[in-house]
Amino acid sequence: MPYLDTLNAKFAGAFTMSSFRDNQRVLVDAEQAPKVLFALLKCLKEECGFDFLTDIGGVDYLGYAGATDRYCVVYGLTNLATGERVWVKAFANDPEPELPSVVELWKGADWMEREVYDMYGVRFPGHPDHRRILMPSEYTGHPLRKDYPLRGYGERHNFPTVTRADS
Repeated sequence: MPYLDTLNAKFAGAFTMSSFRDNQRVLVDAEQAPKVLFALLKCLKEECGFDFLTDIGGVDYLGYAGATDRYCVVYGLTNLATGERVWVKAFANDPEPELPSVVELWKGADWMEREVYDMYGVRFPGHPDHRRILMPSEYTGHPLRKDYPLRGYGERHNFPTVTRADS
């Protein structure tokens, strides 16, 4: 893992590593993430060859044993030349979970960041079009948060019914 030497030289103490099966993970806690995440991902792209953003997803660790941070945004990166993959897990906490936008690095992050915002409420300062992508714009909740009630907050009656003929 030559990229690990590069990351250690540039970001010593800002992250930890873990692995599961053949997945290598770079973990950036909620205190460090707002400060170093963009630079770390830029380094992985430009200096280490991880030129393809495979995925961005969200995780809510509410009630998870041993979790110290609430939200996690997972960035899946692939080096197309070598086929090597790395997962960067950046954490954020309430009351205003935020991580820097990476749309400047990968244009494909646009809709993925909007989906994480819509479902989990993690904001991405610097995003060019920060609005909901799946839920109506009037919707106030974030349905994939673990504290969101299974039956919702009763918001369904607040939205107009759209019939098949109207759609």
